[in-house]
Amino acid sequence: MQMLTKFESKSPRVKGIAFHPKVPLLAASLHNGTIQLWNYQMGTLVDRYDEHDGPVRGICFHPTQPIFCSGGDDYKIKVWNYKQRKCLFTLTGHLDYVRTVFFHREYPWIISASDDQTIRIWNWQSRTCIAILTGHNHYIMCAQFHPWDDLVVSASMDLTVRVWDISGLRKKNQAHQAPMSFEEQVARANQGQADLFGNTDAVVKYVLEGHDRGVNWASFHPTLPLIVSCGDDRQIKLWRMSETKAWEVDSCRGHFNNVSMTMFHPKHELILSASEDKTIRVWDMTKRTAVQTFRREHDRFWVLTAHPELNLFAAGHDNGLIVFKLERERPAFSLSGNQLFYVKDKVVRMADLTTGTNQGICSVRKLGSQWVQPRTLSYNPAERAVIVTTASADNGQYELVALPKSTGPSAGDGKDVPSDGKKGAGSCAIFVARNRLAVLDKSGQNIEIRDLSNNLTKSVKCPVQTNEVFYGGTASLLLSSTNSVVLFDIQQQKVLAEITTPPVKYVVWSSDGNMVALLSKHTITIANKSLVQTALIHETIRIKSAAWDDSGVLVYTTLNHIKYALPQGDNGIIKTLDQPVYLTRVKGQIVHCLDRSAKPRTISIDPTEYRFKLALVRKNYDEVLQIIRTSNLVGQSIIGYLQKKGYPEIALHFVQDPQTRFDLAIECGNLDVAVEMARTVDREDVWTRLGAAALKQGNHSIVETAYQKTKSFDKLSFLYLITGNTQKLGMMQVIATKRGDNMSRFQNSLYLGDAQARVAVLRETGQYPLAYYTAKTNGLDDTALDILEEAGMTEDDLPPPPQNAGHSSLAPPVASFSQAEANWPIKNLGESFFDRALANGGVEGFVGQEANGDAGETLDAWAAGGADEPMGEDEEEGAEDEGWDLDAAVVAPEEEEVAEEAAAGEADLSEGVSQGVGENEMWTRNSPLAADHAAAGSFESAMQLLNRQVAAVNFAPLKPFFLQAYTSAHVHVPANPSLPPLEFNVRRNPETTEMREVLPFSSFNLHDIKAGELAEANRFFSRGKFVEALNAFRAVLVKMLLVVVSSQSEADEVKEIVTTCREYIIGLTMETERRKLVVDEPDNVTRNLELAAYFTHCKLSSSHVQLALRSAMSAFSKAGNHATAAVFARRLIDANPADTKVITQARAVLTQGDRNPRDAHEIAYDHFTPFEICPGSLTPIYSGSPSVLAAYTGARYLPEYKNTVCVVDGITQVGLPASGLRSLV
Repeated sequence: MQMLTKFESKSPRVKGIAFHPKVPLLAASLHNGTIQLWNYQMGTLVDRYDEHDGPVRGICFHPTQPIFCSGGDDYKIKVWNYKQRKCLFTLTGHLDYVRTVFFHREYPWIISASDDQTIRIWNWQSRTCIAILTGHNHYIMCAQFHPWDDLVVSASMDLTVRVWDISGLRKKNQAHQAPMSFEEQVARANQGQADLFGNTDAVVKYVLEGHDRGVNWASFHPTLPLIVSCGDDRQIKLWRMSETKAWEVDSCRGHFNNVSMTMFHPKHELILSASEDKTIRVWDMTKRTAVQTFRREHDRFWVLTAHPELNLFAAGHDNGLIVFKLERERPAFSLSGNQLFYVKDKVVRMADLTTGTNQGICSVRKLGSQWVQPRTLSYNPAERAVIVTTASADNGQYELVALPKSTGPSAGDGKDVPSDGKKGAGSCAIFVARNRLAVLDKSGQNIEIRDLSNNLTKSVKCPVQTNEVFYGGTASLLLSSTNSVVLFDIQQQKVLAEITTPPVKYVVWSSDGNMVALLSKHTITIANKSLVQTALIHETIRIKSAAWDDSGVLVYTTLNHIKYALPQGDNGIIKTLDQPVYLTRVKGQIVHCLDRSAKPRTISIDPTEYRFKLALVRKNYDEVLQIIRTSNLVGQSIIGYLQKKGYPEIALHFVQDPQTRFDLAIECGNLDVAVEMARTVDREDVWTRLGAAALKQGNHSIVETAYQKTKSFDKLSFLYLITGNTQKLGMMQVIATKRGDNMSRFQNSLYLGDAQARVAVLRETGQYPLAYYTAKTNGLDDTALDILEEAGMTEDDLPPPPQNAGHSSLAPPVASFSQAEANWPIKNLGESFFDRALANGGVEGFVGQEANGDAGETLDAWAAGGADEPMGEDEEEGAEDEGWDLDAAVVAPEEEEVAEEAAAGEADLSEGVSQGVGENEMWTRNSPLAADHAAAGSFESAMQLLNRQVAAVNFAPLKPFFLQAYTSAHVHVPANPSLPPLEFNVRRNPETTEMREVLPFSSFNLHDIKAGELAEANRFFSRGKFVEALNAFRAVLVKMLLVVVSSQSEADEVKEIVTTCREYIIGLTMETERRKLVVDEPDNVTRNLELAAYFTHCKLSSSHVQLALRSAMSAFSKAGNHATAAVFARRLIDANPADTKVITQARAVLTQGDRNPRDAHEIAYDHFTPFEICPGSLTPIYSGSPSVLAAYTGARYLPEYKNTVCVVDGITQVGLPASGLRSLV
């Protein structure tokens, strides 16, 4: 038996001590008047109280309430609430020092013992004294309640121990549930009179005399009718009670000074005592002999207590307190497959973890001391044998036990089956092979190899100072020294590996034997089978046990947590524990363990978090995605972990807070989500960060929006200058005029090269000389004369002009390639696995809002109404159905300006020199795509390819895009004067070294087109800007001919976009035609209604179909075609629009149609038969009718349109066969 110290504190003399029954709190009352509250698990001081005046001798926690009481030399009893951290009230009445205070287990009572020779019982709820026990004639040193009976025991300096019966007090204070009998009612009525004649509620039952000097302490046995007492006569006396008498059983002698306190061991037949002779002694209750003595050098012990639930004791001495155990509570166990072998109460037991059955096998009670449980157990499945070891004072002992072959129930559940094993001396013993075991002789530093008959076969000298040995694989051992662990081969007798660690207490191998966890007091070292360290984990509190999960994660327990550790060191908490457990196996979501009473238990855990992290570490992204979709992982720890490991795009999936989502989106470069969150947060600092991030990526359309939100006008102007957007630069000048910002006006006029505007600014600000010279140098002579006249000056009054000043114009730099309609070309890093799988955190990239969507509208608003006016949501975004007014005038689409064709000069070659194959020619040879041929400058072959693939015949719309493709794939650097520029070819796959694989850079990026032009076209449609939407969809359709993709999925997406554009173009053509009819031929109602009806059958997005249905429903209702209007109303209701007003309007139209199911105008529209719209005639082609096909868009035409140019794309010939568009090399 040994004293295992768990916690120790330094303080003035401790006179009282008490454990909290549930929480790991320990209260200590000190001789200097302070009360300390310690967390003995964490080793921290939780609180302190200083309201007593003088020493505090008694202290006690309430069993259920968050209160404790204390009594001191100031004659006061105080009741405290440790959660509120204050004294609730004070009980006064004692006339001398209060020695002890205790709560009753059931009633709201406090019992106190005092030097005033009285014992008082208080009701702490009513705060009154309900009984005074008198009889002692000297100081009363202690008084406490019986654990379960109506008795009180007290010890006094009058040399006696008294036992009091308080059943009368209990009955007096007991609430009667059943009706009382007549006798009970009379007795209750006469209670007060009886008290006058001396019949008290508490009477002395026994007076125990036997001590020669004053008695310091007396306490009851928890279950037996026994009392133990101690006193200044240095003796501990054991008393027995019966119903009628009490007598002394025996005395324990051995202390050399006054015995301060004594108590029964809660679980064993032992007595503990604390004395002023600086010792704590443990006595055998049956033999009345000393079992063990624990001595301190300089500290007298004053108080001793036991935890009401746990195997913990605490003692107070002159310089603090100590919390200790008398035995190790970790059960000895070994796991083999599904069978767990363990020792409980010195019986070897086997538990089947699959079925939950549990049975005793044999007893090992003769091994070692009867009070000390076995320390380790090693199981040999081949021979069905176990080695059980126990600690002893010298070298330890082990017993080799062959288990019975039968698995049936044994006699007395194993208690009556003797082990009949072979014993030997050794501090550690384990199996190292099927028929060999290794025993450590610690004193001689030898490892003995023995056979199953316990005969010595070999003795090996330890290569290092070894404290313990553990299994290290077949014929190998792990030897633990004070600062390292050595892997030792027994056969070769050599050290295979060594790792530096703190002293190792336990070793846990993974099921496959490839990983090992070395458990120390506060650290876990994770290593592979060659002892190469992979991780070191530190804990502030004790580590108790560990087990490996099937997936290779170490699950371990501390005093109050179940935790996990990944092989590379990441760790976290799985579950909080009330009491420590010892893990035996981890299987899925079930943890098998033994508690401190060696009882097998199972605990359910959620392994999602560590499996998620493990999948991330191992880059098993499919499992990561599966966990994200099926679990509810949340919390800042997961988000922080993902950010730390470089996966902000996954962290984005877990976050709902807009600010956090914005931060993560900026970190992972997801501008779509960043824009969405910036709109939600809408703060200047957020827009500033977004602008900076977008500028790094070259997405100047988002930069434009960010600058507009922050009203950074100067930055906006410069952005428009470098992107060549002269239209918006002109609008910035108008805005500057509205704002009255002359400096901004002058700057914008410089950017635009507008000399007249510069002169106007200088004139308005009174800078007449500057204005005059500006006008003069830019050839504005008439304006210069007007300035002189306005200023009342002559040329002689002005400063002399600079020398050689003549007519010159300060021209602004010209953007070599205008980026006004597209973002800067950037390297596409590609979508990550999670970007694709999680759809960028839920942001729609196809028809969603785009950052630059309101750029033009915002500038228009500023230019019209002033830049400083606040923008409401409607002004900023525009209503969805804005522009869908039926009476709106239709504006003809503006003709696109065709860029001038750049003259391409041909390089002269010297005669006689043979020309190699150029890069441009290599591009045409390597690729079958028209875009690559155009980039190579081979426009002829590009046109031939498009003719074969999509039947293209009209190439005029493609000319600017061909030129753009060529200029994007070539860089011209100025050379020396008189020499042509140097030309460099830009590849899209610069990493390749094979000339047969080189390909040109493509300026037409599918992602950019989707996020830019396509999203803008959808937005124009939503706002009713049909002409702009029609032009935008046509531009997208043309660009799709030259888009180059890198995967089949992207090629399929190109085809989907072409189909979508076809439907929108046909629908928009009909709508613009219908609106022209409203203006030009208002009487042609029939055609108007037909076009409105056909429009609703275009395959548009759901929200856009609703707009078309609303438009048609409105037109048919106004025209009196109520029956058909009701058809559209029913389709609109089925589409379930979000706006309740729309549903209400549709229901009204439906009701009108039901009341009046007639049409005023007969039209060519059959909504029961499927049909497609001929883009040429804008009439239906019903299913089964003859038609011809446009190869590129798939549009169907009436036969008479064969060999005409397709009106949808304006490029291909209708009815001409083609092989199909190719976008993938």
